[in-house]
Amino acid sequence: MADRRHRGRPGSTGEHDRGGVFRRTGAPGEPDEFEKLYRPRESEQRVVGKTRRLPPADQVPPHRPRKRRTHGAGRVYDGRGIKRRAQEDRKRRLRNTLIVLSVLLLVLPTGFYLWANSRLERVEALRDYEGRPDRARGTVYMIVGSDSREGMDEERMRELATGNAEGRRTDTIMILYMPRGDGDPTIVSVPRDSYVPMPIPGYADNKINTAFADSVCGTGEDGEQVCGGPAPLVQAFEQASGVRVDHYVEIGMGGFVDLVDAVGGVELCPEEPMVDPKAGLDIEAGCQEMDGGTALGYVRTRATPRADLDRIQRQREFFSALVQETSAPSTLFNPFKSVPLVLAGTDTFMVDEGDKLRHLASMLPAMRGGTRTTAVPVGDTPTLDGVGSVVLWDEGRAELMFDAMREGEPIPEEAMQD
Repeated sequence: MADRRHRGRPGSTGEHDRGGVFRRTGAPGEPDEFEKLYRPRESEQRVVGKTRRLPPADQVPPHRPRKRRTHGAGRVYDGRGIKRRAQEDRKRRLRNTLIVLSVLLLVLPTGFYLWANSRLERVEALRDYEGRPDRARGTVYMIVGSDSREGMDEERMRELATGNAEGRRTDTIMILYMPRGDGDPTIVSVPRDSYVPMPIPGYADNKINTAFADSVCGTGEDGEQVCGGPAPLVQAFEQASGVRVDHYVEIGMGGFVDLVDAVGGVELCPEEPMVDPKAGLDIEAGCQEMDGGTALGYVRTRATPRADLDRIQRQREFFSALVQETSAPSTLFNPFKSVPLVLAGTDTFMVDEGDKLRHLASMLPAMRGGTRTTAVPVGDTPTLDGVGSVVLWDEGRAELMFDAMREGEPIPEEAMQD
């Protein structure tokens, strides 16, 4: 039976439905559907190049397995993994070495800091009392050089010409003031003979040095004995100036000498030759490198026309030179200087109970730049009955200085004392 679906189509003979019969149809000269399916493609008809021939066996290069990369970037697989494992071993050793170095760099400095901090001698210097000034907006250090001979034997005292007086008194009283912001730090010398109120019971106004002398004692209203020392000294300055002290640092004669020798000496520049057998001093004029013993005599001598006032200027000169030397990179990054410096400092410094080694360390970079030096402005130097020669502060200029310190501002030039 004929397929009705193809009936009436052009070229249909109606006989293709018979079994085993298939007739080609299509326009003359054009391929029919059957030829389209089985005719070779044009790309297969083209000849690409010449026939490839294998080279003779004796010309074939030796077979070398080609290295292929794995998924990891930069990792090469050689068929056995030897190089990969060696590379991983090197990376693991490097990583372990870096971990060990990091631990050492962290643990050793931390341990050294804690050990050095524990060596500092501490005393209650900054105690609260009724009427104590409010905390200043800047940072205030009191730095005291005492004439204590503690730790020095007879031979050492003869060598340094210190004498063998018992107890301790102040040789130097300085205030290191760091204003807030970008202001330069200022070292302010406080004359030892400054006439100030005494915080020791039973004593009227007297020299500020008296407040430090441990031989000066009085009995308070509660019956407790109060003697001179760091706390009364700090209180005397705070009550006279209205400036609160934040940190306290004290060093004796022996520690002074060791500190200077630890940094290899300091350069000081006396304008005239100086000879003082009492201070063990005999030096020429001009800039020169001084060791600890010579520097001690230089800052202690009073054999000059203005006596204590000249000594204040020399102490400021010395302190500036010492700061420059101790904070220099040649000292800080030289273990043969920095380690002895830390050992000498922590073995001889006395600080307040709340002070840490980091407070001492923070002084150096702060004063490395343009540290200014001055003194509390002096108004007069009368001689008072029962007290002796004293130093009276210039009330107007001193108040300008102390007001700037309370507010955290740089000390104005009109308040600076030569």
